[in-house]
Amino acid sequence: MSELILGIDLGTTNSAVGAVESGFPILLADAEGRRITPSAVWFGADGSVEVGRKSLRRRASEPGRVITSIKRLMGRRHGEETEFCVPMERAADGGVAVLGRSPEEVSAEILRELKGIAEFRLGRTAEKAVITVPAYFNDAQRAATKRAGEIAGLEVVRIVSEPTAAALAYGLDKLGERSRVAVYDLGGGTFDLSVLEMQDGVFQVLATRGDTRLGGDDLDATLARHCMEDFDSLDPAAKVRLLAEAERVKCALSDRESEIFRAPFYDGALSLEKEVTRADLEKLAKPLIARTLTCCRQALADANVAAADLDAVVLVGGSTRIPAVRGAVADLFGREPDLSQHPDEAVALGATIQAGVLAGTLRKMVLLDVTPLSLGIETFGGLMNVLIPRNTTIPCKAGEMFTNAAAGQASMRLRVLQGEREMARDNWELGNFDVPFEPAPKGQARVGVQFRIDENGILEVLARDVTTGLDTVVEIRSAAVNVDDEAVEKMVGESVEFAFEDMAERIFTEAKMKAEELLPAVEQALAEAGDLVSADERGEIEAAAAAVKDALAAGLPNPLKAAVQRLDKATEAFAAALVEKAMMDALERRL
Repeated sequence: MSELILGIDLGTTNSAVGAVESGFPILLADAEGRRITPSAVWFGADGSVEVGRKSLRRRASEPGRVITSIKRLMGRRHGEETEFCVPMERAADGGVAVLGRSPEEVSAEILRELKGIAEFRLGRTAEKAVITVPAYFNDAQRAATKRAGEIAGLEVVRIVSEPTAAALAYGLDKLGERSRVAVYDLGGGTFDLSVLEMQDGVFQVLATRGDTRLGGDDLDATLARHCMEDFDSLDPAAKVRLLAEAERVKCALSDRESEIFRAPFYDGALSLEKEVTRADLEKLAKPLIARTLTCCRQALADANVAAADLDAVVLVGGSTRIPAVRGAVADLFGREPDLSQHPDEAVALGATIQAGVLAGTLRKMVLLDVTPLSLGIETFGGLMNVLIPRNTTIPCKAGEMFTNAAAGQASMRLRVLQGEREMARDNWELGNFDVPFEPAPKGQARVGVQFRIDENGILEVLARDVTTGLDTVVEIRSAAVNVDDEAVEKMVGESVEFAFEDMAERIFTEAKMKAEELLPAVEQALAEAGDLVSADERGEIEAAAAAVKDALAAGLPNPLKAAVQRLDKATEAFAAALVEKAMMDALERRL
């Protein structure tokens, strides 16, 4: 019997599990015959736990004990998320806790339920899984997802981005030898648009954009507020009832032109009944849809692909059933989207196909994701030194050699940064650690730094003292920043907006460091061996040095860079004479 690896879509609103049986990828149904499991968990006061539909039925009576959309808190720090369905607490490690549990522990309950469904249907133990995450999940969020799987008793053999998994489900590898597709994924809580290229059996994500706080849940809340102006002032139980009815009405309006929003005794006394038309819903949905279309345009621009160059556009996620969404996508891309797969099941099916590939039960196919933002370290002068540029295909690794900035230095602080700005202070710090090395004169110590991102998108930083061969290895698992799409969009936008100012500051900083190194060296050399240059050469060197000092005082980048280059050129012959004199002196001492 072949190895069993489950394919799991761990969604914000709903989740699903599948496996390859007899060579075919299938999604597995629970005891009630349903393949979709709500991502909801109820924790009883006595310690009992219920997952899925059973827990949702308890929301009206115990709203404070039912957790939904836990995916929004995965890998986040306390304070980064301001609203949630139950009160949030600060965990000992600075993360978030709800009802005394970490987001990983809550997610693990959902994964245990899915694991149980699979074992019930297949009649054997499941110990390994492929789990999907949104394309914009950062390193900490991916690592948290992997930990949740481990808590649930699963070895997570691969983390796969949801749009990439969806591409597998749609069979986009069969379009031709080389094809480009867009995957529009609008689920309950997240949105992603990815542009993928398939070539020679390899899926490569050319670019991806999205929003980890945009989905059908937001439209439900908007519709509930439309029907009940005082929605935000209601108690939690009343809100739950209105949101559940809003979701029902939203789904009904995908098939009908109008529907009655009914909420009898929603607060125990008052009832609500209001007609909602499809036109009303489309008006409410318009701003949310517009936000997704902005991401689409940005992803196409990042991939340098025109809509007309795409071979297919596919829709994923339950919210893509809304006619207004389908119409907007068709208008933007100039083609009708592919609706051949069940939108709620496509991601789980793709995860199952990938699980089958890893288990050896399906034809091998390679999935390649990309880094959403550049990764690098801070260097002397507060500069951002990029090691892995944005949109680099993963898995990948890159390295560079660095040296000590001061004589006798015995260690250096490595700040791992993520972002697109030229100066370190304007980027996000993912972590920092000290790298010890043998003390040496300025510029003589050598430390090699290597970044490696594995197939799950988790970053490992290795720093090596070249002299001793001693390695310092750190796995970045708890980023202290919020890298959702809104923040990514802001970072990229600011890198464009401040491009000239940033580059000017970088040029000035680099020239200033060079000037501060060159000026004392030139002055000392002139004082000790000024007889090696002619009066004219000395005059040019002194004039060039004065120009550097003036440019430094003026604080202007390009004049300073030009003045430093002039001084560098003016001292070339002098430097050569100094080297020749030093060699002659050494030869005489040897004789």
